[in-house]
Amino acid sequence: MVCGVKTLGQFIIEKQSDFPYAKGELSRLLRDIGIASKIVNREVNKAGLVDILGDMGTTNIQGEEQKKLDVYANEQFIAALTSGGECCIVATEEEDEIIHIESPVSQNAKYIVCIDPLDGSSNTDVNVAVGTIFSIYRRKTIDGRAVLEDVLQKGTQQVAAGYVIYGSSTMLVYTTGKGVNGFTLDPSIGEFCLSHPNMRIPECGYMYSVNEGNYGHFPDGVKKYIKYCQVEDESTKRPYTSRYIGSMVGDIHRNLIKGGIYIYPTTSRSPNGKLRLLYECNPMALIIEQAGGKATTGFERILDIEPTELHQRVPIFIGSKKMVEKAEEMMLMYTEKSPAENKVADAKLNDLGVVGGID
Repeated sequence: MVCGVKTLGQFIIEKQSDFPYAKGELSRLLRDIGIASKIVNREVNKAGLVDILGDMGTTNIQGEEQKKLDVYANEQFIAALTSGGECCIVATEEEDEIIHIESPVSQNAKYIVCIDPLDGSSNTDVNVAVGTIFSIYRRKTIDGRAVLEDVLQKGTQQVAAGYVIYGSSTMLVYTTGKGVNGFTLDPSIGEFCLSHPNMRIPECGYMYSVNEGNYGHFPDGVKKYIKYCQVEDESTKRPYTSRYIGSMVGDIHRNLIKGGIYIYPTTSRSPNGKLRLLYECNPMALIIEQAGGKATTGFERILDIEPTELHQRVPIFIGSKKMVEKAEEMMLMYTEKSPAENKVADAKLNDLGVVGGID
């Protein structure tokens, strides 16, 4: 190993004292997730060489078709969390209900893990970046078997959150509420090495990420924000660049490094939003906030939402702080307004170069 390189394991041990309940369990739990992600990375990287691409012929609780890699990743993370003994419940996108870890060593485990084992898996067939998103909570109940209420906690209660992106290189990015750090997998030694210390998202970026194919189904405030991004204005360096991968991990990772906003709003077809609160929006919101950004529903801070169900969906506006605030401003100006009120809002936007009605 090159002198001076710090591995994920070394970094976790050094930072263990930052955690108020530090007894080593969280450190071991993070290392278990890191090990499982290496196994998944190996399969993702050789997916074109073996019979692991394509559909399983089954669907998950969301009604989404499961890919073979989805199921494989789900199995690997559950196995790692089971053998580690630090986790009592796993909540995963791929399972209808919470999974109780029944091994003897997990009976008194203090942690809950919510995980999207393979975000953006529909992209694996076309060799586009995919990822894993995870969130860790401390269980609330003290005695007996952990229950669903231990999982249904606000995002502010997360003790750690992170993601792994499997792309041109494989990176693990995580936070324990003391900033954000990124580690790149060095395949020559099989270790994640610290490559992006103290990650910070630019306060204002110049990219917006949204599926514009759904434009006709978006709320009026989102339509206006997209128009704002597209108008030429030298003082604000507009028009902004449109970049949309279709993998939440890929889009947010890029925007975290370069600056930008990622939007997955409500639509007429998904009135509650599409992305899941517990294992997609909450962990990403904690990471982005810890990096200096912002994450909201367009009206409300993501981390303040009280979960009511395991697979709850919410809309999300996440990224550079000033970009999210501008989108929120337009949501407030245009959502559920009368035609007359929208005309007043249009007049206010003329100064920003956004003219014309919503189409």
